[in-house]
Amino acid sequence: MIKKLPIIIPFVLLCIGVAIAYTMIKDNRTLPIYTPAMINPELVDESVQGERVKHNIADFELVDQDGKAFNQSDLEGKYYVSDFFFTTCPTICPDMSTQLKRVQEAYKADDDFMIVSHTVNPEVDSAETLKAYAELYEADPNKWVFLTGDKKIIYDLARKSYFAATTEGDGGVNDFIHTENFVLVDKEKRIRGFYDGTSEESVDQLITDIEILSQEYDQ
Repeated sequence: MIKKLPIIIPFVLLCIGVAIAYTMIKDNRTLPIYTPAMINPELVDESVQGERVKHNIADFELVDQDGKAFNQSDLEGKYYVSDFFFTTCPTICPDMSTQLKRVQEAYKADDDFMIVSHTVNPEVDSAETLKAYAELYEADPNKWVFLTGDKKIIYDLARKSYFAATTEGDGGVNDFIHTENFVLVDKEKRIRGFYDGTSEESVDQLITDIEILSQEYDQ
C-alpha cells in the first residue's frame, strides 16, 4: 500500500487543482451583453439587423394571469427569463413549462429573479385561462407571470426586443409565432443569453448562468 502513495498523491493533487481552477473560471466568468449584430440575423427583425449599439427590451403594457396590468415597471430591479408559448400547444410548450418549473424551483428564494411567459395566442389565452395554466405548473405568481394582451405588442416584443422567433409577420390575424427559445434578461433590460427551452442540458446552463448574473450584481 505504501508503494502506491507516490502514484496516488499526484493524482489527488491534480483533482484538487482541477476543482480549484474550475471554481475560479466559474467565479470569473461573465455573460455577454447582446447587441443585434451579435445574434443570428434570422432571429433579428430587419429594422434592427446588424446594429451594434446598446439594445434594451422595449416598454410594453400587457395583462397578467390575475387580470392586472403589467409593464416594465413591474420588472424594475429584476433579472428574468422570458419565453413565448400558448396554453393549447400540444408539442414543445409543455416541455418548456416543465423546464421553467425547474428554473423557478432553483431560484424560488431569490427575490430579484422572475420568469415572464407571453402567450402567442392571446385571442384564446385570456387571463383566466393563463391562471389555470399557471396553477397546472405550480407557478408562484410573485415569481412567474403569464402575460396576455394585444397580439401586435407581444409579437413585436418577440421579434424586435427578445429576438426569440425566426418567423416574419405583422402580428395580424394570420401571423403566428412558435419558438422554443428562452431569453435571459438583466436588470438593465439587456439580453444576456439564449437557451433551448426543450433541452434539459440547455436549461441546466441557464440555471448556472442565472447564478453568474446574480453574482455580477452582488459584486
